[in-house]
Amino acid sequence: MGGISERKAPSFEEREEHDIQMDNEKVVTEVVVVKGNEAFNQAYIKEPPKPFSYRALILYASCIIGFLCSTMNGYDGSLLNGLLSNPDFKNFFHGSNDGIWAGLVSSMYQIGSVVAIPFIGPAVDTFGRRAGMLIGALIIVTGTIVQGTTISNASINQFMGGRFLLGFGVSIVASAGPVYVVEVSHPAYRGIVTAFYNTFWFTGSIIASGATRGCLNMGGNSSWLIPVWLQLMCSGIIVVVVYWLPESPRWLFVNNQRSKAKDMLVRYHGEGNAESVWVKLQLEEYEQYLEMNGADKRWWDYRALFRNKSSMFRLACNCAISIYGQWAGNAVLSYFLSAVLDTAGIKNAVTQLNINLGLNCTQLFFALVGATMVDKVGRRPLLLFTNIACCVVWIGMTIATSQYALHESAAAAKATIAMIYVFGMVYSVGFTPLQALYPVEVLSFEMRAKGMAFSNFAVSAGNLLNQFAWPVALQKIGWKTYICFVLWCAFQAITIYIFIPETKNRTLEELDDIFNAKNPRKASLEKKKLALDANKDIVKVDVAV
Repeated sequence: MGGISERKAPSFEEREEHDIQMDNEKVVTEVVVVKGNEAFNQAYIKEPPKPFSYRALILYASCIIGFLCSTMNGYDGSLLNGLLSNPDFKNFFHGSNDGIWAGLVSSMYQIGSVVAIPFIGPAVDTFGRRAGMLIGALIIVTGTIVQGTTISNASINQFMGGRFLLGFGVSIVASAGPVYVVEVSHPAYRGIVTAFYNTFWFTGSIIASGATRGCLNMGGNSSWLIPVWLQLMCSGIIVVVVYWLPESPRWLFVNNQRSKAKDMLVRYHGEGNAESVWVKLQLEEYEQYLEMNGADKRWWDYRALFRNKSSMFRLACNCAISIYGQWAGNAVLSYFLSAVLDTAGIKNAVTQLNINLGLNCTQLFFALVGATMVDKVGRRPLLLFTNIACCVVWIGMTIATSQYALHESAAAAKATIAMIYVFGMVYSVGFTPLQALYPVEVLSFEMRAKGMAFSNFAVSAGNLLNQFAWPVALQKIGWKTYICFVLWCAFQAITIYIFIPETKNRTLEELDDIFNAKNPRKASLEKKKLALDANKDIVKVDVAV
Protein backbone atom coordinates (compact mmCIF):
# COMPACT_ATOMS: atom_id res chain seq x y z
CA MET A 1 0.00 0.00 0.00
CA GLY A 2 3.05 2.19 -0.24
CA GLY A 3 1.59 3.96 -3.34
CA ILE A 4 -1.09 5.63 -1.24
CA SER A 5 0.00 8.84 0.48
CA GLU A 6 -1.38 9.88 3.86
CA ARG A 7 -3.73 12.91 3.89
CA LYS A 8 -3.33 15.29 6.77
CA ALA A 9 -6.51 16.00 8.75
CA PRO A 10 -7.67 19.62 8.41
CA SER A 11 -6.94 21.92 11.30
CA PHE A 12 -9.64 23.50 13.43
CA GLU A 13 -9.22 26.83 11.62
CA GLU A 14 -9.53 25.17 8.21
CA ARG A 15 -12.68 23.30 9.26
CA GLU A 16 -14.23 26.52 10.62
CA GLU A 17 -13.45 28.41 7.42
CA HIS A 18 -14.95 25.55 5.36
CA ASP A 19 -18.13 25.56 7.47
CA ILE A 20 -18.51 29.31 7.04
CA GLN A 21 -18.09 28.98 3.28
CA MET A 22 -20.67 26.20 3.16
CA ASP A 23 -23.07 28.27 5.30
CA ASN A 24 -22.64 31.27 3.03
CA GLU A 25 -23.36 29.11 0.00
CA LYS A 26 -26.54 27.82 1.65
CA VAL A 27 -27.64 31.16 3.07
CA VAL A 28 -28.36 33.11 -0.12
CA THR A 29 -31.48 31.62 -1.66
CA GLU A 30 -32.87 34.66 -3.43
CA VAL A 31 -31.65 38.01 -4.74
CA VAL A 32 -34.12 40.85 -5.35
CA VAL A 33 -33.64 44.39 -6.60
CA VAL A 34 -35.75 46.98 -4.80
CA LYS A 35 -36.26 50.69 -4.41
CA GLY A 36 -36.68 51.98 -0.88
CA ASN A 37 -35.48 50.93 2.54
CA GLU A 38 -34.17 47.38 2.96
CA ALA A 39 -35.90 46.84 6.34
CA PHE A 40 -39.27 47.84 4.86
CA ASN A 41 -38.78 45.58 1.85
CA GLN A 42 -37.66 42.68 4.05
CA ALA A 43 -40.80 43.02 6.17
CA TYR A 44 -42.95 43.09 3.04
CA ILE A 45 -41.29 39.95 1.67
CA LYS A 46 -41.18 38.09 4.98
CA GLU A 47 -44.72 38.90 6.13
CA PRO A 48 -46.94 39.97 3.21
CA PRO A 49 -49.71 42.15 4.66
CA LYS A 50 -53.37 41.18 4.42
CA PRO A 51 -55.20 44.12 2.85
CA PHE A 52 -58.71 42.71 3.26
CA SER A 53 -58.59 41.14 6.70
CA TYR A 54 -61.22 42.12 9.27
CA ARG A 55 -58.74 44.25 11.23
CA ALA A 56 -57.53 45.98 8.09
CA LEU A 57 -61.11 46.84 7.11
CA ILE A 58 -61.75 48.31 10.57
CA LEU A 59 -58.66 50.50 10.17
CA TYR A 60 -59.80 51.61 6.70
CA ALA A 61 -63.17 52.59 8.19
CA SER A 62 -61.36 54.69 10.80
CA CYS A 63 -59.38 56.39 8.06
CA ILE A 64 -62.59 57.15 6.16
CA ILE A 65 -63.72 59.25 9.14
CA GLY A 66 -60.44 61.12 8.74
CA PHE A 67 -61.22 61.49 5.03
CA LEU A 68 -64.31 63.53 5.98
CA CYS A 69 -61.92 66.35 6.91
CA SER A 70 -61.09 66.55 3.21
CA THR A 71 -64.78 66.25 2.28
CA MET A 72 -65.55 69.35 4.34
CA ASN A 73 -62.84 71.28 2.54
CA GLY A 74 -64.15 70.18 -0.86
CA TYR A 75 -67.72 71.03 0.03
CA ASP A 76 -66.82 74.64 0.74
CA GLY A 77 -64.75 74.95 -2.45
CA SER A 78 -67.61 73.98 -4.70
CA LEU A 79 -70.33 75.51 -2.54
CA LEU A 80 -69.29 79.10 -3.17
CA ASN A 81 -68.72 78.29 -6.84
CA GLY A 82 -72.32 77.05 -7.05
CA LEU A 83 -73.70 79.94 -5.02
CA LEU A 84 -72.04 82.43 -7.34
CA SER A 85 -74.02 80.85 -10.21
CA ASN A 86 -77.28 81.22 -8.25
CA PRO A 87 -79.18 84.43 -9.13
CA ASP A 88 -81.19 84.31 -5.87
CA PHE A 89 -77.99 84.23 -3.78
CA LYS A 90 -76.45 87.15 -5.67
CA ASN A 91 -79.68 89.16 -5.52
CA PHE A 92 -80.11 88.54 -1.79
CA PHE A 93 -76.64 89.90 -1.03
CA HIS A 94 -76.46 92.31 -4.01
CA GLY A 95 -73.32 90.65 -5.38
CA SER A 96 -71.79 89.31 -8.61
CA ASN A 97 -69.73 86.31 -9.69
CA ASP A 98 -66.59 88.29 -10.54
CA GLY A 99 -64.67 91.37 -9.44
CA ILE A 100 -63.83 92.52 -5.91
CA TRP A 101 -67.14 91.39 -4.33
CA ALA A 102 -66.62 87.75 -5.33
CA GLY A 103 -62.95 87.91 -4.36
CA LEU A 104 -63.71 89.38 -0.93
CA VAL A 105 -66.44 86.87 -0.03
CA SER A 106 -64.24 83.99 -1.20
CA SER A 107 -61.08 85.26 0.51
CA MET A 108 -62.62 85.36 4.01
CA TYR A 109 -62.26 81.59 4.06
CA GLN A 110 -58.52 81.90 3.37
CA ILE A 111 -58.12 84.68 5.92
CA GLY A 112 -59.68 82.40 8.54
CA SER A 113 -57.25 79.67 7.53
CA VAL A 114 -54.27 81.98 8.05
CA VAL A 115 -55.47 83.21 11.45
CA ALA A 116 -55.86 79.57 12.59
CA ILE A 117 -52.18 78.74 11.95
CA PRO A 118 -50.86 79.31 15.52
CA PHE A 119 -53.59 77.08 16.94
CA ILE A 120 -53.02 74.03 14.71
CA GLY A 121 -49.89 72.73 16.45
CA PRO A 122 -51.35 72.89 19.98
CA ALA A 123 -54.67 71.34 18.87
CA VAL A 124 -53.07 68.40 17.05
CA ASP A 125 -49.94 67.81 19.18
CA THR A 126 -51.15 68.49 22.72
CA PHE A 127 -54.40 66.54 22.85
CA GLY A 128 -53.90 64.01 20.05
CA ARG A 129 -54.79 63.68 16.38
CA ARG A 130 -58.42 62.81 17.15
CA ALA A 131 -58.82 65.89 19.33
CA GLY A 132 -57.51 68.06 16.51
CA MET A 133 -60.24 66.77 14.22
CA LEU A 134 -62.87 67.31 16.93
CA ILE A 135 -61.84 70.92 17.65
CA GLY A 136 -61.86 71.85 13.97
CA ALA A 137 -65.23 70.18 13.38
CA LEU A 138 -66.85 72.08 16.28
CA ILE A 139 -65.64 75.39 14.83
CA ILE A 140 -67.08 74.43 11.43
CA VAL A 141 -70.45 73.71 13.06
CA THR A 142 -70.35 77.20 14.60
CA GLY A 143 -69.43 78.83 11.27
CA THR A 144 -72.29 77.07 9.50
CA ILE A 145 -74.79 78.38 12.06
CA VAL A 146 -73.43 81.92 11.62
CA GLN A 147 -73.82 81.66 7.84
CA GLY A 148 -77.25 80.06 7.88
CA THR A 149 -78.79 82.65 10.18
CA THR A 150 -78.02 85.49 7.75
CA ILE A 151 -81.47 84.82 6.30
CA SER A 152 -82.87 86.98 9.08
CA ASN A 153 -80.82 90.09 8.31
CA ALA A 154 -79.29 89.73 4.81
CA SER A 155 -75.94 90.73 6.30
CA ILE A 156 -73.08 89.96 3.91
CA ASN A 157 -70.70 90.81 6.76
CA GLN A 158 -72.21 88.07 8.91
CA PHE A 159 -72.03 85.64 5.98
CA MET A 160 -68.35 86.48 5.53
CA GLY A 161 -67.86 86.04 9.28
CA GLY A 162 -69.24 82.53 8.94
CA ARG A 163 -66.83 81.85 6.08
CA PHE A 164 -64.00 83.11 8.31
CA LEU A 165 -64.95 80.54 10.98
CA LEU A 166 -65.25 77.81 8.35
CA GLY A 167 -61.76 78.61 7.11
CA PHE A 168 -60.46 78.61 10.70
CA GLY A 169 -61.98 75.21 11.45
CA VAL A 170 -61.06 73.61 8.13
CA SER A 171 -57.46 74.76 8.59
CA ILE A 172 -57.28 72.67 11.77
CA VAL A 173 -59.04 69.58 10.41
CA ALA A 174 -57.09 69.82 7.13
CA SER A 175 -53.92 69.37 9.19
CA ALA A 176 -55.26 66.88 11.73
CA GLY A 177 -56.97 64.67 9.14
CA PRO A 178 -54.01 63.70 6.92
CA VAL A 179 -51.67 63.50 9.93
CA TYR A 180 -54.08 61.05 11.57
CA VAL A 181 -54.49 58.94 8.42
CA VAL A 182 -50.77 58.76 7.58
CA GLU A 183 -49.84 57.80 11.16
CA VAL A 184 -52.44 55.08 11.76
CA SER A 185 -52.18 53.45 8.33
CA HIS A 186 -50.26 50.19 7.88
CA PRO A 187 -46.80 51.02 6.42
CA ALA A 188 -47.48 48.82 3.39
CA TYR A 189 -50.59 50.83 2.50
CA ARG A 190 -49.67 54.26 3.84
CA GLY A 191 -49.22 55.65 0.35
CA ILE A 192 -52.45 54.53 -1.23
CA VAL A 193 -54.64 55.08 1.86
CA THR A 194 -53.35 58.61 2.47
CA ALA A 195 -53.61 59.32 -1.27
CA PHE A 196 -57.30 58.44 -1.07
CA TYR A 197 -57.66 61.09 1.67
CA ASN A 198 -57.58 64.01 -0.73
CA THR A 199 -59.82 62.32 -3.30
CA PHE A 200 -62.60 62.82 -0.77
CA TRP A 201 -62.29 66.52 -1.52
CA PHE A 202 -64.36 65.64 -4.57
CA THR A 203 -67.02 63.81 -2.59
CA GLY A 204 -67.63 67.11 -0.81
CA SER A 205 -67.38 68.97 -4.08
CA ILE A 206 -69.90 66.65 -5.78
CA ILE A 207 -72.33 66.89 -2.88
CA ALA A 208 -72.07 70.69 -2.99
CA SER A 209 -72.45 70.79 -6.76
CA GLY A 210 -75.43 68.45 -6.62
CA ALA A 211 -77.03 70.41 -3.78
CA THR A 212 -76.63 73.79 -5.47
CA ARG A 213 -77.81 72.38 -8.80
CA GLY A 214 -80.77 70.52 -7.30
CA CYS A 215 -81.90 73.39 -5.09
CA LEU A 216 -81.66 75.89 -7.94
CA ASN A 217 -85.03 74.65 -9.25
CA MET A 218 -86.66 75.46 -5.90
CA GLY A 219 -86.16 79.19 -6.37
CA GLY A 220 -86.07 81.75 -3.58
CA ASN A 221 -83.71 81.78 -0.62
CA SER A 222 -84.12 78.06 0.03
CA SER A 223 -82.12 77.44 -3.14
CA TRP A 224 -78.95 78.65 -1.39
CA LEU A 225 -79.82 78.15 2.29
CA ILE A 226 -80.14 74.36 2.09
CA PRO A 227 -76.63 73.91 0.59
CA VAL A 228 -75.25 76.23 3.29
CA TRP A 229 -76.81 74.20 6.13
CA LEU A 230 -75.53 70.95 4.61
CA GLN A 231 -72.07 72.01 5.79
CA LEU A 232 -73.11 70.48 9.13
CA MET A 233 -73.13 66.99 7.64
CA CYS A 234 -69.48 65.90 7.78
CA SER A 235 -68.52 68.02 10.76
CA GLY A 236 -71.41 66.52 12.72
CA ILE A 237 -70.32 62.96 11.93
CA ILE A 238 -66.78 63.69 13.14
CA VAL A 239 -68.03 65.26 16.37
CA VAL A 240 -70.11 62.15 17.14
CA VAL A 241 -67.70 59.32 16.26
CA VAL A 242 -64.13 60.63 16.45
CA TYR A 243 -63.37 59.25 19.92
CA TRP A 244 -64.38 55.76 18.83
CA LEU A 245 -61.36 55.71 16.51
CA PRO A 246 -57.89 54.33 17.37
CA GLU A 247 -55.34 57.03 18.23
CA SER A 248 -52.08 57.51 16.35
CA PRO A 249 -49.52 55.01 17.74
CA ARG A 250 -46.73 57.56 17.23
CA TRP A 251 -48.55 60.18 19.31
CA LEU A 252 -49.21 57.59 22.02
CA PHE A 253 -45.56 56.49 22.00
CA VAL A 254 -44.04 59.95 22.44
CA ASN A 255 -46.63 60.85 25.08
CA ASN A 256 -45.51 58.02 27.38
CA GLN A 257 -48.32 55.63 26.46
CA ARG A 258 -46.08 52.95 24.94
CA SER A 259 -48.25 50.01 25.91
CA LYS A 260 -51.24 51.58 24.17
CA ALA A 261 -49.07 52.31 21.12
CA LYS A 262 -47.96 48.66 21.00
CA ASP A 263 -51.53 47.42 21.50
CA MET A 264 -52.69 49.53 18.54
CA LEU A 265 -49.88 48.20 16.31
CA VAL A 266 -50.48 44.60 17.34
CA ARG A 267 -54.23 44.87 16.79
CA TYR A 268 -54.28 46.67 13.44
CA HIS A 269 -50.82 46.20 11.86
CA GLY A 270 -49.86 42.80 13.26
CA GLU A 271 -53.24 41.04 12.92
CA GLY A 272 -53.18 40.36 16.66
CA ASN A 273 -49.66 38.90 16.59
CA ALA A 274 -47.29 40.63 19.02
CA GLU A 275 -44.33 38.97 17.23
CA SER A 276 -45.30 40.40 13.84
CA VAL A 277 -42.38 41.72 11.79
CA TRP A 278 -44.34 44.91 11.13
CA VAL A 279 -44.92 45.53 14.84
CA LYS A 280 -41.27 44.95 15.74
CA LEU A 281 -40.04 47.08 12.84
CA GLN A 282 -42.15 50.08 13.81
CA LEU A 283 -41.45 49.88 17.54
CA GLU A 284 -37.71 49.66 16.86
CA GLU A 285 -37.92 52.68 14.59
CA TYR A 286 -39.98 54.62 17.14
CA GLU A 287 -37.20 53.98 19.65
CA GLN A 288 -34.55 55.05 17.17
CA TYR A 289 -36.12 58.04 15.47
CA LEU A 290 -38.86 59.60 17.63
CA GLU A 291 -37.84 62.41 19.96
CA MET A 292 -39.44 61.89 23.36
CA ASN A 293 -38.96 65.50 24.44
CA GLY A 294 -39.23 67.18 21.06
CA ALA A 295 -40.70 70.49 19.98
CA ASP A 296 -44.11 68.84 19.55
CA LYS A 297 -44.38 68.97 23.38
CA ARG A 298 -44.09 72.78 23.40
CA TRP A 299 -46.84 74.66 21.57
CA TRP A 300 -44.66 77.73 21.07
CA ASP A 301 -41.54 75.93 19.81
CA TYR A 302 -41.12 75.93 16.02
CA ARG A 303 -37.35 75.42 16.07
CA ALA A 304 -37.65 71.84 14.81
CA LEU A 305 -38.74 73.23 11.43
CA PHE A 306 -35.47 75.15 11.02
CA ARG A 307 -33.02 73.13 13.13
CA ASN A 308 -30.72 72.05 10.30
CA LYS A 309 -30.42 71.75 6.54
CA SER A 310 -32.39 68.49 6.51
CA SER A 311 -35.32 70.01 8.42
CA MET A 312 -35.47 73.08 6.20
CA PHE A 313 -35.33 70.95 3.06
CA ARG A 314 -38.20 68.81 4.38
CA LEU A 315 -40.25 71.94 5.02
CA ALA A 316 -39.38 73.32 1.58
CA CYS A 317 -40.59 70.10 -0.08
CA ASN A 318 -43.76 70.21 2.02
CA CYS A 319 -44.58 73.81 1.14
CA ALA A 320 -43.56 73.50 -2.51
CA ILE A 321 -45.94 70.64 -3.30
CA SER A 322 -48.72 72.24 -1.23
CA ILE A 323 -48.42 75.57 -3.05
CA TYR A 324 -47.85 73.99 -6.47
CA GLY A 325 -51.12 72.14 -6.04
CA GLN A 326 -52.90 75.49 -5.62
CA TRP A 327 -51.10 77.46 -8.31
CA ALA A 328 -51.45 75.05 -11.24
CA GLY A 329 -54.58 76.96 -12.27
CA ASN A 330 -57.08 74.75 -10.50
CA ALA A 331 -58.14 77.55 -8.15
CA VAL A 332 -59.64 79.45 -11.08
CA LEU A 333 -61.78 76.43 -11.99
CA SER A 334 -62.63 75.60 -8.36
CA TYR A 335 -63.74 79.03 -7.18
CA PHE A 336 -64.44 81.04 -10.33
CA LEU A 337 -65.65 78.50 -12.90
CA SER A 338 -68.71 80.65 -13.51
CA ALA A 339 -66.54 83.59 -14.61
CA VAL A 340 -64.32 81.29 -16.72
CA LEU A 341 -67.38 79.96 -18.53
CA ASP A 342 -68.51 83.53 -19.10
CA THR A 343 -65.31 84.11 -21.11
CA ALA A 344 -66.42 81.25 -23.38
CA GLY A 345 -69.95 82.65 -23.76
CA ILE A 346 -71.59 80.04 -21.50
CA LYS A 347 -73.67 82.20 -19.17
CA ASN A 348 -76.81 80.19 -18.40
CA ALA A 349 -76.87 79.35 -14.67
CA VAL A 350 -78.26 75.81 -15.10
CA THR A 351 -75.72 75.00 -17.83
CA GLN A 352 -72.88 76.28 -15.64
CA LEU A 353 -73.99 74.16 -12.69
CA ASN A 354 -74.37 71.08 -14.89
CA ILE A 355 -70.81 71.56 -16.17
CA ASN A 356 -69.56 72.03 -12.61
CA LEU A 357 -71.26 68.84 -11.41
CA GLY A 358 -69.97 66.82 -14.36
CA LEU A 359 -66.46 68.19 -13.85
CA ASN A 360 -66.41 67.16 -10.20
CA CYS A 361 -67.57 63.62 -10.99
CA THR A 362 -64.90 63.30 -13.67
CA GLN A 363 -62.21 64.60 -11.33
CA LEU A 364 -63.24 62.17 -8.58
CA PHE A 365 -62.83 59.21 -10.93
CA PHE A 366 -59.38 60.27 -12.10
CA ALA A 367 -58.29 61.15 -8.55
CA LEU A 368 -59.17 57.60 -7.46
CA VAL A 369 -57.17 56.24 -10.40
CA GLY A 370 -54.21 58.40 -9.40
CA ALA A 371 -54.44 57.27 -5.77
CA THR A 372 -54.04 53.63 -6.82
CA MET A 373 -50.84 54.56 -8.69
CA VAL A 374 -48.86 56.39 -6.00
CA ASP A 375 -47.05 53.23 -4.85
CA LYS A 376 -46.80 51.52 -8.24
CA VAL A 377 -45.63 54.52 -10.27
CA GLY A 378 -44.17 56.64 -7.46
CA ARG A 379 -44.69 60.19 -6.27
CA ARG A 380 -42.16 61.90 -8.55
CA PRO A 381 -43.41 60.46 -11.88
CA LEU A 382 -47.01 61.39 -11.05
CA LEU A 383 -46.05 64.94 -10.10
CA LEU A 384 -43.98 65.38 -13.25
CA PHE A 385 -46.74 64.02 -15.47
CA THR A 386 -49.48 66.18 -13.99
CA ASN A 387 -47.49 69.43 -14.21
CA ILE A 388 -46.37 68.87 -17.79
CA ALA A 389 -49.89 67.85 -18.80
CA CYS A 390 -51.43 70.89 -17.08
CA CYS A 391 -49.03 73.13 -18.99
CA VAL A 392 -50.13 71.60 -22.30
CA VAL A 393 -53.83 71.89 -21.41
CA TRP A 394 -53.49 75.56 -20.50
CA ILE A 395 -51.96 76.17 -23.92
CA GLY A 396 -55.08 74.64 -25.45
CA MET A 397 -57.32 76.64 -23.11
CA THR A 398 -55.59 79.87 -24.11
CA ILE A 399 -56.03 79.16 -27.80
CA ALA A 400 -59.70 78.14 -27.46
CA THR A 401 -60.79 81.14 -25.38
CA SER A 402 -58.80 83.61 -27.51
CA GLN A 403 -60.58 82.29 -30.60
CA TYR A 404 -63.94 82.71 -28.91
CA ALA A 405 -63.02 86.28 -27.99
CA LEU A 406 -62.23 86.99 -31.65
CA HIS A 407 -65.01 85.08 -33.42
CA GLU A 408 -67.54 83.98 -30.75
CA SER A 409 -67.69 80.59 -32.46
CA ALA A 410 -69.57 77.64 -31.01
CA ALA A 411 -66.59 75.40 -31.77
CA ALA A 412 -64.30 77.54 -29.60
CA ALA A 413 -66.82 77.42 -26.73
CA LYS A 414 -67.01 73.62 -26.95
CA ALA A 415 -63.21 73.40 -27.08
CA THR A 416 -63.05 75.49 -23.91
CA ILE A 417 -65.38 73.07 -22.09
CA ALA A 418 -63.28 70.16 -23.34
CA MET A 419 -60.09 71.79 -22.04
CA ILE A 420 -61.70 72.37 -18.64
CA TYR A 421 -62.56 68.68 -18.40
CA VAL A 422 -59.13 67.51 -19.63
CA PHE A 423 -57.45 69.81 -17.10
CA GLY A 424 -59.58 68.29 -14.35
CA MET A 425 -58.50 64.80 -15.43
CA VAL A 426 -54.73 65.37 -15.56
CA TYR A 427 -54.70 67.54 -12.43
CA SER A 428 -56.69 64.98 -10.45
CA VAL A 429 -54.49 62.02 -11.39
CA GLY A 430 -51.38 63.59 -9.83
CA PHE A 431 -52.04 66.55 -7.61
CA THR A 432 -55.25 65.47 -5.90
CA PRO A 433 -53.90 62.27 -4.27
CA LEU A 434 -50.44 63.72 -3.57
CA GLN A 435 -51.48 67.07 -2.09
CA ALA A 436 -52.31 65.37 1.20
CA LEU A 437 -49.88 62.45 1.02
CA TYR A 438 -46.56 64.01 0.04
CA PRO A 439 -46.53 67.11 2.29
CA VAL A 440 -47.36 65.15 5.43
CA GLU A 441 -45.04 62.18 4.85
CA VAL A 442 -41.91 64.27 4.18
CA LEU A 443 -42.09 65.72 7.71
CA SER A 444 -40.65 63.95 10.75
CA PHE A 445 -42.97 63.28 13.71
CA GLU A 446 -41.55 66.20 15.69
CA MET A 447 -42.19 68.53 12.73
CA ARG A 448 -45.45 67.05 11.46
CA ALA A 449 -48.25 69.04 13.12
CA LYS A 450 -46.43 72.40 13.14
CA GLY A 451 -45.02 71.71 9.68
CA MET A 452 -48.54 71.15 8.35
CA ALA A 453 -49.58 74.38 10.06
CA PHE A 454 -46.71 76.17 8.34
CA SER A 455 -47.72 74.52 5.08
CA ASN A 456 -51.31 75.71 5.56
CA PHE A 457 -49.99 79.21 6.13
CA ALA A 458 -48.05 79.08 2.86
CA VAL A 459 -51.06 77.68 1.00
CA SER A 460 -53.46 80.20 2.53
CA ALA A 461 -51.14 83.08 1.74
CA GLY A 462 -50.79 81.75 -1.79
CA ASN A 463 -54.55 81.38 -2.08
CA LEU A 464 -55.01 85.05 -1.29
CA LEU A 465 -53.50 85.61 -4.73
CA ASN A 466 -56.02 83.15 -6.14
CA GLN A 467 -58.92 84.85 -4.41
CA PHE A 468 -58.05 88.45 -5.30
CA ALA A 469 -55.93 88.34 -8.46
CA TRP A 470 -57.72 85.86 -10.70
CA PRO A 471 -61.29 87.22 -10.52
CA VAL A 472 -59.96 90.69 -11.29
CA ALA A 473 -57.70 89.30 -14.06
CA LEU A 474 -60.63 87.43 -15.62
CA GLN A 475 -62.67 90.62 -15.49
CA LYS A 476 -59.94 92.85 -16.96
CA ILE A 477 -57.91 90.72 -19.40
CA GLY A 478 -60.06 87.62 -19.88
CA TRP A 479 -58.35 84.72 -21.68
CA LYS A 480 -54.87 86.26 -21.37
CA THR A 481 -54.99 85.18 -17.71
CA TYR A 482 -54.34 81.60 -18.76
CA ILE A 483 -50.89 82.42 -20.20
CA CYS A 484 -49.67 82.80 -16.59
CA PHE A 485 -50.59 79.18 -15.89
CA VAL A 486 -48.77 77.92 -18.98
CA LEU A 487 -45.50 79.42 -17.76
CA TRP A 488 -45.96 78.55 -14.11
CA CYS A 489 -46.82 74.86 -14.66
CA ALA A 490 -43.62 74.51 -16.74
CA PHE A 491 -41.63 76.06 -13.90
CA GLN A 492 -43.21 73.65 -11.40
CA ALA A 493 -42.29 70.61 -13.52
CA ILE A 494 -38.64 71.72 -13.76
CA THR A 495 -38.22 72.28 -10.01
CA ILE A 496 -39.90 68.96 -9.17
CA TYR A 497 -37.51 67.11 -11.49
CA ILE A 498 -34.44 68.78 -9.97
CA PHE A 499 -35.24 68.79 -6.26
CA ILE A 500 -38.16 66.59 -5.11
CA PRO A 501 -37.22 63.17 -3.58
CA GLU A 502 -39.17 59.93 -3.98
CA THR A 503 -40.81 58.65 -0.78
CA LYS A 504 -42.42 55.31 -1.66
CA ASN A 505 -41.41 51.96 -0.11
CA ARG A 506 -40.28 53.39 3.22
CA THR A 507 -41.82 53.85 6.65
CA LEU A 508 -42.21 57.42 7.85
CA GLU A 509 -39.22 57.03 10.15
CA GLU A 510 -37.00 55.57 7.41
CA LEU A 511 -37.43 58.77 5.40
CA ASP A 512 -35.06 60.42 7.89
CA ASP A 513 -32.17 58.65 6.18
CA ILE A 514 -33.19 60.08 2.79
CA PHE A 515 -33.39 63.66 4.00
CA ASN A 516 -30.12 63.37 5.91
CA ALA A 517 -28.32 62.35 2.72
CA LYS A 518 -26.13 64.83 0.86
CA ASN A 519 -28.45 64.68 -2.16
CA PRO A 520 -31.93 63.53 -1.00
CA ARG A 521 -33.35 63.26 -4.53
CA LYS A 522 -30.48 61.06 -5.71
CA ALA A 523 -30.55 58.93 -2.54
CA SER A 524 -34.29 58.37 -2.89
CA LEU A 525 -33.92 56.98 -6.42
CA GLU A 526 -31.13 54.54 -5.57
CA LYS A 527 -31.86 50.87 -6.22
CA LYS A 528 -30.58 48.15 -3.88
CA LYS A 529 -29.85 44.46 -4.36
CA LEU A 530 -30.96 42.34 -1.41
CA ALA A 531 -29.52 38.85 -0.82
CA LEU A 532 -32.04 36.79 1.21
CA ASP A 533 -31.78 33.46 3.03
CA ALA A 534 -34.42 30.74 3.22
CA ASN A 535 -36.18 32.61 6.06
CA LYS A 536 -36.32 35.80 3.95
CA ASP A 537 -33.79 37.51 6.22
CA ILE A 538 -31.35 39.89 4.56
CA VAL A 539 -27.83 38.50 4.28
CA LYS A 540 -26.23 41.24 2.22
CA VAL A 541 -27.16 44.59 0.69
CA ASP A 542 -25.50 45.97 -2.45
CA VAL A 543 -26.18 48.97 -4.60
CA ALA A 544 -27.84 47.80 -7.83
CA VAL A 545 -26.29 49.08 -11.02
